[in-house]
Amino acid sequence: MFKFLRPKATLTDGEIKSGLRWVTIEGAVSMGFFSITTSGILVAYALALGAENFHIGVLAAIPFIMQIIQIPTIWLIESVRRRKIISVLSWFFAQLCWFPIALIPFFMPIPGKAAITLVIGIMAFRGILSAICNASWNSWQRDLIPQNILGRFFSRRMAYATAFAVVFSVGSAIFIDYWRNSSLPEDTAFGYSYAILFGALFLGLGSVFFMSLIPEPLMQPVTGPQPSIKERLTAPLRDPNFKRLLQFLFYWSFASNLAIPFFAAHMLQTLGMPVVWVIGLSILSQVFNILFLRVWGPLADRFSNKVVLSIGISLYLMVMGGWIFVTLPDRYFLTIPLLIILHIFAGIASAAVSFTVGTIGLKLSPKGEATSYLATASLATNIGAGLGPIAGGFLADFFSTRQLNFTFTWIDPASTINLPFLSIIGRDFLFGLAFLLGILTLGMLARIREEGDVGREVILESLYEPIKDISRPMSTVPGFTFLANFPFGFFKRVPPGLDVALGVTIYQIAEMARATALAATRGRSITQRMASDLGKNITRYASSRRKIREHGMEIVQHTVRGAMHVVDDNPVNVDKLIEQVVEGVLTASNEAGMDSRDSLMGASQGVVQGAVETGMDVTEAVKITLKTVKKASEGIGMSEEEAASVVGEGVILAAEPLGSEVVAEVVEAIPEENLPLAPDKPDEKS
Repeated sequence: MFKFLRPKATLTDGEIKSGLRWVTIEGAVSMGFFSITTSGILVAYALALGAENFHIGVLAAIPFIMQIIQIPTIWLIESVRRRKIISVLSWFFAQLCWFPIALIPFFMPIPGKAAITLVIGIMAFRGILSAICNASWNSWQRDLIPQNILGRFFSRRMAYATAFAVVFSVGSAIFIDYWRNSSLPEDTAFGYSYAILFGALFLGLGSVFFMSLIPEPLMQPVTGPQPSIKERLTAPLRDPNFKRLLQFLFYWSFASNLAIPFFAAHMLQTLGMPVVWVIGLSILSQVFNILFLRVWGPLADRFSNKVVLSIGISLYLMVMGGWIFVTLPDRYFLTIPLLIILHIFAGIASAAVSFTVGTIGLKLSPKGEATSYLATASLATNIGAGLGPIAGGFLADFFSTRQLNFTFTWIDPASTINLPFLSIIGRDFLFGLAFLLGILTLGMLARIREEGDVGREVILESLYEPIKDISRPMSTVPGFTFLANFPFGFFKRVPPGLDVALGVTIYQIAEMARATALAATRGRSITQRMASDLGKNITRYASSRRKIREHGMEIVQHTVRGAMHVVDDNPVNVDKLIEQVVEGVLTASNEAGMDSRDSLMGASQGVVQGAVETGMDVTEAVKITLKTVKKASEGIGMSEEEAASVVGEGVILAAEPLGSEVVAEVVEAIPEENLPLAPDKPDEKS
C-alpha cells in the first residue's frame, strides 16, 4: 500500500527528472504557506494575542533552537534508512500544528498571556517535528540532486517558490486589510486566524502530498566497520575546513537574527505602519529576490558559493546598518523611500545568501557522509539563529528606554543652532550591533576553502562587465560613449556592501542596455568582438602579480567557460568561437605575465565545462582547442607537443567530475601521444 514511500536501489534519468520537478513544486507550495505565516503576518498575529518583544524573539528562535533534535535524528535515519518515510510523516504532523494555533482566538480570551504561551508551546512541538524532517530531507536531497547543477537548480527552485509566495502574500495582505477595515478592533485577530487556516489546509498539507511524490535513492551502505553515533557527529569537527564553516554559520546566523526578526515589529509599532504596507514591502523584497536568483545561481556554479555568499552578506550588512537611519528619531520625509530601498537590497542580498548557505554545506560534505555533516551544519546555523532573536528580545527591552543622539552644534555670538544628525533609540541598537557582528563573520568566511574559489572582485567584475561590453561607441545606439568611458574601477574602492549595491544596480542597467546593443549589432562578428573583449578582461582581472599567482588559472577557466555561453543567445559558428576565444585568452594571459601552463590548463578546462553546459559536441570542442593551441604555442613560449600535452591533462581533469561519458568523449579527441601518463602501478606480490 505504501510502496511509493520505499527507496529505490537505482533511479533512471526519467525518475530523477521527475523527482526534481516535484522538489520544485513542493518548494513552491511550502513557500506559499511560509509567506502566510511570515511576512509580518505571524508577528502581527502574535501582537494581537498580547506578545511583547521577548515573546517575538522566542517565537523567532523556536524553529531554530529545536533543530538540536537533528542529533538523535541522525541515529534514527541511519537505523531506519528510510528518509522519505521519516520526512513525510514528520512534515505532515508539523503542518497539522498550525490548526490549533489558528483556532486560539475562538476558544481563549485575547489578548492574554495564556494565549501567547499556548502559541509558543505549540510552536516548540512543531519545531521538534520540523527538525526531524530537515535532517532526513537534507540527506535525501544530497543523494537525489546531481552535484554539477546544485547552484542552478536551487536558485531556480527558490525563484519559482518566491514567485508563488508573492501571490499568496498579496492575497493574504488584501484579505487582512479588508478584514481590519470591516470588523471591530477586538475581532482583528480572527482575520489572521482565517488566513492561517486557509494556508494550512490547502498549502501546508499540499506540500506533504507533493513531498510524497519525490523518489528516494537507496542510502549507500557504509563499507567497513559501522561508526558510532558519536563518531558520526564529531567527524565534521575533525575536518578543519568544515569546522571553519560551522563557526561561520553559527556567528552569521546569530548576528543576522539579532535584527531581522524585529524588522516587521519595528514597522508595525515604532513606525505605526499598517499590516498591508509591511506585507507590501515584503513582496517588493521577494520580487527582487526572484530577479537576482537567476544572477547569483549561475555565478555560484561558475565561480564558487563562498564568494557569492560573501557578496550577499556584505549587502545584507549595509541593509542592517541602513535601518538605523529610518527614524531621526521619528518618521520623517525619507522614511518611506529608505524603507523601499532597504527592502529592494534585502531581497537581492537574501537571494545570494539563502541558497548558498545551504549549497556550500552540500558541496563541502564528503559523499556518503552527508547526513552527519549536513545535520551538524544545520545545527550550527539553527543554534545561532535561535539564540539571536532571544538575545535580541532582551536587548530590545533593555534599550527601549535608552537613546543615543548625535548632533551638530553651531555656536556664534548671536545664537546657537543644533542640527540633529543621528538618533539611535530602542531597536536601532539591535540593528547597529548586528551590523558590527556581521562584519566579523566576513573574516571567518574568508578562511573557508572551496574548490574553484576566486576573489570577490571577480564576481563584482562580472556584475560591472555587461554594461561595459555593450557600451562601446556605436552610431546606431547614441549615448553609450559615456558608459564606455565611465571609471567603473572606482566601485571597487567603496566600502563592502556599497560596492555590491552599486554592482547589482549596474547589472540591471546592463541587462536593459544589452538588449538594445544586440539589436544594434546584428550582422557584426560576435566571435571577433568576444575574443577582443576576453583579452581585455583577462588583462584587467590579472592587474597584479598577486592575482596572477593566486587566481590566474581560475580566471582563465571561467572566462572561457562563460564565453562559451554566447551560443545560448546568438547563432554563431562554434568552431570559430572556440578558436578565437582560446586565441584571445592565451594572448592576453601571456601579456599579463601569467604562467603559460596555468593559462593552458585554465583554458582547456573552461572549454570542456562550457561545452557540456551549452550542449556542444565535447569531442569536437577538444579537437578545435588542440588545433588552436598548437598554432598559438610559439607565442606563449612552448613547443606544440608540450602545449598539447598540457591541454590533454587539463581537459581530462575537467571531464572527470562530469562523468565517465564526458571522459570518454574527451579521450576520443586526444592523440595518444598527448594523453597524460597513468601513474606507475606498484609491483604485485608473488
